[in-house]
Amino acid sequence: MNEIIRMRKSIRKYDLDKLDEATLDAVRAKIGTVTPLFPDIRYSIEIADKTKGMFGVKAPHYLLFYSEEKDGFLENVGFIGQQLDLFFSGSGLGSCWLGMAKPEEKVSGDLPFVICMAFGKPAEPLHRDISEFKRKPLDEICEGSDERLEAARLAPSGMNAQNWYFIADGGKIHCFRKKPGGVFGFASSRLGFIDMGIALCHIAEESCDFCFTKESETPERKGCFYAGTVDSK
Repeated sequence: MNEIIRMRKSIRKYDLDKLDEATLDAVRAKIGTVTPLFPDIRYSIEIADKTKGMFGVKAPHYLLFYSEEKDGFLENVGFIGQQLDLFFSGSGLGSCWLGMAKPEEKVSGDLPFVICMAFGKPAEPLHRDISEFKRKPLDEICEGSDERLEAARLAPSGMNAQNWYFIADGGKIHCFRKKPGGVFGFASSRLGFIDMGIALCHIAEESCDFCFTKESETPERKGCFYAGTVDSK
């Protein structure tokens, strides 16, 4: 498994000194090379120094994700953003998805804001041992056998809910989102789409050839929505 996936963690404490321009240029360069899940969806990523909102994490920098709102845009943002999360972790920088943060200032452009990610030099240990992950066991989030599902299991998710389910079937992985409920249903539903994109990024990292499509005939999973199928290794 990708070593960064095995040891990454969400960093919530940062050295608040700004990163040097060479490091920020490397971040900008990486932003320019990420692979979208759905290439036809327009998006942009901005670097900001401040955000606002509930449960804020103080960091020297933030990535602000914007996207046109069309089918698959939330999964697309999760897929793109997790590539950057792994990049940060592998480059000695910390990062953390922030589901409740918002831009402090309006950014020019016509794309709606989606979600934010903090990043900077960590003020706590950057990595962890795989034994320190607090995750559901594989048999609670999947059925069938595919070695890539361990990488999906280790993916971060909103409130660590892991509201996904996978069915491995002869080299394919059918992906499902659990139906949201409770008073935070709308927010958890939105995060659930993003979380699916994050998990798909981890699966893609473990795939020799990755393709995500929606099939007309798929297994059903009670209490879940079908999201799509990874159909090649």
